[in-house]
This record gives sequence, C-alpha cells and structure tokens, in this order.
Amino acid sequence: MSSFKALGVVAALSIGLLLSTAAQAHPKLLSSTPVDGATVAAPAKIELSFSEKLTTQFSGAKLIMTEMPGMSTHSPMGVKASVAGSDDPKMMVITPAAPLTPGTYKVEWRAVSSDTHPITGTVTFKVK
Repeated sequence: MSSFKALGVVAALSIGLLLSTAAQAHPKLLSSTPVDGATVAAPAKIELSFSEKLTTQFSGAKLIMTEMPGMSTHSPMGVKASVAGSDDPKMMVITPAAPLTPGTYKVEWRAVSSDTHPITGTVTFKVK
C-alpha cells in the first residue's frame, strides 16, 4: 500500500509542476521602443519585446493617434501600420505605413504564447 501512496504523491507533484509551468507561460511586455511615455522623433517602427515566444497568428497590435497638436476636439484615429514578428520570436514589430506626424500615439497590443492565453496592454508615446 505504501508504494501506491508514493505513486500518488509523485503523480500529484507532477501535475502541480505542470500546472505551475503553464500558469507562468503568459507573455509579459519587457520593453518597448519607443519607451512607454517617451517623447521621440517619428520612429520608423515600434518594437515590443516580450518574455515568451509569441504565437504570431494570434498576436497583434493597433496603432492609434490619440492627440494631435492644435486640435483639442480631435478624436482618436487608427493609423495604418503592419504588424509582424521578428527574427527574435519574442519580438513584435509595428511599422507605420507613412511617417508619423507630431502627436500622441497609443499601441494596443495582444500577445499570445504557447499557453494560448491572450494578454493585452498598451504603450503610449509622443512624436515631436
């Protein structure tokens, strides 16, 4: 009977280890270029670096202009941009279709890794 108890303990520990590993697999945003809150010259691309390899077919981003200088009634508007992976599987690259004009921008991102659980967030920056 003691061998059955030992087998049960090993099985329980193995399941616990598998569940804790899966729970830690959510991608986290580690850094962005431009940095969140920065004021920069118009970037040719925006790079988001994550803690996990991304599943590119389920990950993505939207680039939105939220403020335009001199236009206090300006509504947020989408900016045409392409979103792609990189040689680094933990990197997402957003490339605007045209140079960004002065204003405030927000990147709304969605990252999915091997655990298939989507994580979302935002990065905001100003173009001078």
